[in-house]
Amino acid sequence: MLLTKHKTNEGSRWVLDNYFLPSNLDLSSLLEMPREKMFETLKNISKTESATGEQEAPIDSYHEVWAAGVTYLRSRDARKEESTVADMYQKVYDAERPEIFSKSIGWRVSGNNQPIRIRKDSQWNVPEPELVLVINRFNEIVGYCAGNDVSSRDIEGENPLYLPQAKVYNGSCALGHGIVLCNPDEIKDIPIHLEIQRNNESVFSGDANTSMMKRGLSELVEFLTRELDFPQGTFLMTGTCLVPDNFTLEVDDVVTIQVGEAKITNPVGAR
Repeated sequence: MLLTKHKTNEGSRWVLDNYFLPSNLDLSSLLEMPREKMFETLKNISKTESATGEQEAPIDSYHEVWAAGVTYLRSRDARKEESTVADMYQKVYDAERPEIFSKSIGWRVSGNNQPIRIRKDSQWNVPEPELVLVINRFNEIVGYCAGNDVSSRDIEGENPLYLPQAKVYNGSCALGHGIVLCNPDEIKDIPIHLEIQRNNESVFSGDANTSMMKRGLSELVEFLTRELDFPQGTFLMTGTCLVPDNFTLEVDDVVTIQVGEAKITNPVGAR
């Protein structure tokens, strides 16, 4: 099942497999249910009204997006290369407790074909393709989507305490194109593809797989929710495994990320 969000004349509405859900049913109300009840509710909905309208980011405005870092060996190495205190990334890669930080609030998230941005005060900016988990209020994984954790590597590299500025700014988070609803045991060995185009030519293309992740998905969810409640669910980026070397994004680049069945394309907008 694929859950998407569309803009209509009556406002935003949620769509299941190209059919509108009842107007009183949104993602938040679905994530208030246990996973089995949520899936059963969606399976029993009559599919009568075909979806129209432009797709939006598959998130409600007040949902939070969190992110886990240094979960892949490639991410660890890239962060060590950029940083003046490289040993701290080795320590967190090996540690029991993962790095987890707040990435975005829902209303700031870009959707498919909507622009992402690079900071005006940064000279080294990269996309970070990630598997993004969708979690309900009972801390159950109910599905996933594709995510782009756009980052300013030179800002974080200057000082790790600058992480929020390197990671959290307008246009730094994209999710899409919809939420692939599934049981957590179906989210394994998920292929991830990143392609960056400049002037209609590919300047980077790479592939990876979530099987390369050092930490388990349930482990990341447990640490996120250990002392935090999410009554209407939340999103968790699980780290990047594709980091372009000697590369920085430029305005008008086009970034495409494919994560399993989910795909998102974003142009890089003006600084």
